[in-house]
Amino acid sequence: MSDSDKAAREALDRRDVRDTLVEWWGPEVLGDDGRIDRKRVAAVVFGDPEQRLRLEELVHPIVRQSRDELIELASEAGAPGAVIDAPLLFEAGLDTECDAVVFVDAPRQTRLDRVRETRGWDEAELERREKVQIPLDAKRRRSDYEVVNNADPEQLRLRVRRILDQILEEQRGNVPGPSRRDAD
Repeated sequence: MSDSDKAAREALDRRDVRDTLVEWWGPEVLGDDGRIDRKRVAAVVFGDPEQRLRLEELVHPIVRQSRDELIELASEAGAPGAVIDAPLLFEAGLDTECDAVVFVDAPRQTRLDRVRETRGWDEAELERREKVQIPLDAKRRRSDYEVVNNADPEQLRLRVRRILDQILEEQRGNVPGPSRRDAD
């Protein structure tokens, strides 16, 4: 599985990326440990669309290379496909490279609770980040499948497994196309 968020975090740890960001925005983007402070970078890029685009133009090719390498490994291993986990899938135009797109949704309060717990974001930060993305309704409409992530992890795993099985069957030509519904 290609995890775009993880690959982007790893890209920020690269010396060449760090040096470029310091050149652009000054040493203020570094934490006490000398590494890129993602919160400080977020303050820059979510306050200025041009700076966000600049960062994306630097990091996205690195993420793409990582993703391409994982897909190649999956192909060499004979895997029937590869999963791309990319919150900015549509924004980056990756949907055109996919045989099927699964939109994973969660109620707003659930999303807020999760980012508070895992990232320390408040409601304003979640709103700020969602505002620069394609609206969720548009992502939902452009997707082939939808799964709601409002259950415990085991239930989510089962829902995703059913969708994956359906996609694989469709690829083999054994069933009609996507139903666009949550696999309950």
